[in-house]
Amino acid sequence: MAMAAAPQVGLVRARSERWWYLALCVVCMIMIANFQYGWSVFVSPLHKAHGWSVSNIQLAFTIFVALETWATPFNGWLADRLGPHLGPRVVMGAGGLLVALGWIVNSYATSLPILYLGGALSGLGAGAVYCTAVGTAVKWFTDHRGLAVGLVAGGFGAGAAMTIIPIQMAIKTSGYASAFFWAGLLQGAVVLIVSQFIRNPNRGEVAAQVSAKAQQTTYSYSPHEVLTSRVFWVLYVLDVLMCAGGLIVTAYLAPIADSYHVSDVIVFMGATTLSIALIFANVMNGIARPLFGWVSDKIGLSETMAIAFALGAVAYFLLSVTGKYPWGLIVFVGMVFFCWGEIFSLFPAMCTDLFGQKYATTNSALLYTAKGAAAFLVPLGGLAASITGNWNDVLFLTTGINIVAVILVLTVLRPAAARHHATAITKSEKAAANAR
Repeated sequence: MAMAAAPQVGLVRARSERWWYLALCVVCMIMIANFQYGWSVFVSPLHKAHGWSVSNIQLAFTIFVALETWATPFNGWLADRLGPHLGPRVVMGAGGLLVALGWIVNSYATSLPILYLGGALSGLGAGAVYCTAVGTAVKWFTDHRGLAVGLVAGGFGAGAAMTIIPIQMAIKTSGYASAFFWAGLLQGAVVLIVSQFIRNPNRGEVAAQVSAKAQQTTYSYSPHEVLTSRVFWVLYVLDVLMCAGGLIVTAYLAPIADSYHVSDVIVFMGATTLSIALIFANVMNGIARPLFGWVSDKIGLSETMAIAFALGAVAYFLLSVTGKYPWGLIVFVGMVFFCWGEIFSLFPAMCTDLFGQKYATTNSALLYTAKGAAAFLVPLGGLAASITGNWNDVLFLTTGINIVAVILVLTVLRPAAARHHATAITKSEKAAANAR
């Protein structure tokens, strides 16, 4: 009896400890949030200091996003390969060093190639932290996978809300170079230290989860099997579409506000429309990820995606209608981020439900490269706006993309996922038979 009880004691202890590891992952994600969501406040100071065009400066953002995502399959593979204890600590710790180095390089950049180098380093570092933290969440929380990934991704989405005003103040008082240097150094140091206390579950520490709303395969697909799976590419295309719209608004929020002539309008206690919009957008982005993750645990991932994408279409359209009013821009930029941020909890959760837990960090990292592909569509948004002379046509396009995404979820993704799960059951039975 004592021997039978021992595994149960281990499960109970692990279920308690996992919240600690989740909280540490959230802290690390908060520390890397500014590398993406705080970037826009550096664009104008860089332009004024060096005379570089905004489009050339924004190429650094594209490089950041591309390397943040496209290098994650290697990071995920390394984290899985090094094992549950060493993997997260090595990969996330290295990420902390790289993000610090990236912004320190930016602080000394006197040419565009050096700025691009800083973007590349910080992108590699942020991706290492991001994919490993998500992998830790999906591995520990089979019972609340959507919520857990949402909380971790929410740290990345909302983290900049707490620090964007201090960074803006630092830029005004000490210059953008000083802000780059000290923010990068402090945020990277926190990641390096905190990551050393995170681990993934050992075999047997996490019980299998059975749920009618969250069907999860018991067969672990290797990365090669994932890449040859049709449902993965359906998920990938959807991820690219949804990432593109949100990244365009993220990268060009300041120019969009300028185009509506509301950027510098004082709206609350001396704060401008743009400042409040940035804070509110990041807060809504952060709230969306655990909220929609929790909803998906209750009603299912496909259903939650369809609801969120439909709300996103409404948000993009209403931003085009009300953006000329300060509070209209603030509210509907926030709603755009609210309906966009959920993709970073729903897609990794569905990926792990479809392809299993053993290679979850690597497989979710493969899917995360969709964000890198979408990043190359970001400059097209600026180009379209320069050709048409306004941002409304770009917002109309993103509205249409969301509508198409709703249709694809209901008519393509949901039946494809059902067929995939049926195949996975057969694979699992065969693997069990071979093991015997």
